[in-house]
Amino acid sequence: MAGGITDTGELYSPYVGLVYMFNLIVGTGALTMPKAFATAGWLVSLVLLMFLGFMSYMTTTFVVEAMAAANAQLRWKRMEKRKEDDEDEDSSSGVSDSDVLLRDSYERAETRPILSVQRRGSPNIFEITERVEMGQMASMFFNKVGVNLFYFCIIIYLYGDLAIYAAAVPVSLMQVTCSAIGNHSCNVGDGTKYNDTDKCWGPIRRIDAYRLYLAAFTLLLGPFTFFNVQKTKYLQIVTSLMRWIAFILMIILALIRISRGQAEGHPSMAQLSGIRNLFGVCVYSFMCQHSLPSLITPISKKRHVNKLVLLDYILILAFYSLLSFTAIYCFRNDTLMDMYTLNFTDCEIINVAFIRYFLGLFPVFTISTNFPIIAVTLRNNWKTLFHREGGTYPWLVDRIVFPAITLVPPVLVAFCTHDLESLVGITGAYAGNGIQYLIPAFLAYCSRKDTQLVFGSGAVNKHLSPFRHTFWIVFVLIWGFSCFVFVTANIVLSESKF
Repeated sequence: MAGGITDTGELYSPYVGLVYMFNLIVGTGALTMPKAFATAGWLVSLVLLMFLGFMSYMTTTFVVEAMAAANAQLRWKRMEKRKEDDEDEDSSSGVSDSDVLLRDSYERAETRPILSVQRRGSPNIFEITERVEMGQMASMFFNKVGVNLFYFCIIIYLYGDLAIYAAAVPVSLMQVTCSAIGNHSCNVGDGTKYNDTDKCWGPIRRIDAYRLYLAAFTLLLGPFTFFNVQKTKYLQIVTSLMRWIAFILMIILALIRISRGQAEGHPSMAQLSGIRNLFGVCVYSFMCQHSLPSLITPISKKRHVNKLVLLDYILILAFYSLLSFTAIYCFRNDTLMDMYTLNFTDCEIINVAFIRYFLGLFPVFTISTNFPIIAVTLRNNWKTLFHREGGTYPWLVDRIVFPAITLVPPVLVAFCTHDLESLVGITGAYAGNGIQYLIPAFLAYCSRKDTQLVFGSGAVNKHLSPFRHTFWIVFVLIWGFSCFVFVTANIVLSESKF
């Protein structure tokens, strides 16, 4: 959550942190990746996936570096505060002329960079021990315009997140129940294309069933937006376990079909028309920068944290490639669903009913637990954006207006469309682009300038990014802005052709 400094919590080992980061990154975006791979071609998809994984790793190291710089500045400010308090105590008591001369010479030394005076006394000034969220780092290193742009970007991203979640659950419920009790039993993933106006059960159309599920989803989970909700340790364990079971099942089932010669997929090497959605899906699927303070700070030994993060990205890249390649060779391009789990609800794919329903309803369980947490995070970001020092909100604004502006827009978007691939693509390509590329690059640049100004040119951030040359920051910024232009031009051209 973007905001102030919070408690670090219980420490854990670097390898536990590696697992937590893996679980955070491999989420809903991975379920839309096989369809994006199929529409863009396997070669283009693999190259883009590897490149975007590398870019995400680079900006992750930028955020870690900025976290270390923020911790150093907080320590420096506390030291300055203690010094001022000591001076106030001395001034209240009588001092001799010799004491004044000694203090003058001492203060001249104190005006020099802090590390040149106290290099031995503060060897761990850049140690990451306090959790400083991205909103706090933006307040420390950006000007007022930069802070507002940061909150605007993260709010848009969270809105997109909620819209994806609000659409994914009703879509999964509609697909499973319309097949289970409707006129098309047991063939969700058999390649049959259904229109929203097709019958689901009785006089109820598929789009009607979707909207009924969306209304039920909103009524059940929407009220949590008006209260505080926290993710518990046991909830994390259960959802992580379900995620692993589901992903492993899908990979194994696809490999079994391929080994039996039942593979139907013949993916092309490249289709440029699919790059836009693939780009957004990949950016969304590597998103973790906004949650790094919560993941990195509790790690007990951070000496090799960048190497552990690199290992995480290599494992995630391998996992995404395995999931997507088994999917595009197992299923025909035109039969791959927006939500990949739904391809395994066909009786011909798996004849065990429990597994079919588990995979079909998997997004319902995991996404439903995340929706209230994301909603509360977005609500609190709205409050922080409009907060003024010393001011408080009226009860109506605090308890009704902020939760309402958090909940209503994503539900309206989900009501109008359930095209998950486009929702993920647009969210990742725009707001995700800002959070994953532009904000970390600006944080690294501004934190380096502030560190040199406060601590002097001799200060060395122990968590300095391996990509420490200014070229890399410029490269990321050019890449991020180029992506904005490319995606926008692609959308405009697509609409004009349509």
